[in-house]
Amino acid sequence: MKLSQLENNIKNKKSFLCLGLDTDIDKIPKHLFDNSDPVFEFNKVLIDELNKKIVAVKLNTAFYESRGAEGWTSMKKTINYLNKYYPELFTIADAKRGDIGNTSKMYAKAFFENLNFDSITLSPYMGMDTVLEFMDYDEKYPIILALTSNKGAEDFQIPNNLYESVITKSMSLKRAKKIMFVVGATKSDFLKHLRNILPDNFLLLPGVGAQGGNISEVINSCTNSENKKILINVSRSIIYAGNDENFVLEAAKKVDELNNSFNFK
Repeated sequence: MKLSQLENNIKNKKSFLCLGLDTDIDKIPKHLFDNSDPVFEFNKVLIDELNKKIVAVKLNTAFYESRGAEGWTSMKKTINYLNKYYPELFTIADAKRGDIGNTSKMYAKAFFENLNFDSITLSPYMGMDTVLEFMDYDEKYPIILALTSNKGAEDFQIPNNLYESVITKSMSLKRAKKIMFVVGATKSDFLKHLRNILPDNFLLLPGVGAQGGNISEVINSCTNSENKKILINVSRSIIYAGNDENFVLEAAKKVDELNNSFNFK
């Protein structure tokens, strides 16, 4: 997907919303277990209902990989379904990979070629050679962890402004404008500064919803009338809004509530 298409979808749908499919088989409604693949069915129903109200979908791979081959199959069926029926939705593999050389090359091949995600989250702790193999794919995007939403960000990322070093080094790469960055919505004190040093790159903002990030602060700090390059990820508070046969209706209500709170202008 071209980033211009994603920008147009944001403006046309008046939404920054990325649906996080952190699908835990122990939490999905019991009636779905009548299906041969209840996880895929859960995802499919949500996607079918919400696709016109969201602009992106993020699959946290841990929830699929933890179930072995069966979980990987559910993930592959989900991304195939998205690519076939809803190609306008930007897709993210939340895999947080971070390795070098041939290993990095194989990760890129797995997620960009085999699974055909639009993007993947990457942990750059080993250096920029963890990112390089993902840079040369046209219309595919690395999303680098910069300043994350968890409290543990205070351990390494914030002391000595390590997150800024990650950003500065990342932006020195060729084609750096295609890089997206993960910035926690819970880090309200840093949002304006981060947008100032990243005026043109997309930001993926987790932490709204169950983690307590403030939507108004995110919107005011990271967007303006010209720049709407953000994706606000919400997972649990949408997909588990209901726990019975009406779960998808409860999810839709939550999505409407979130979209209305964006006060899109």
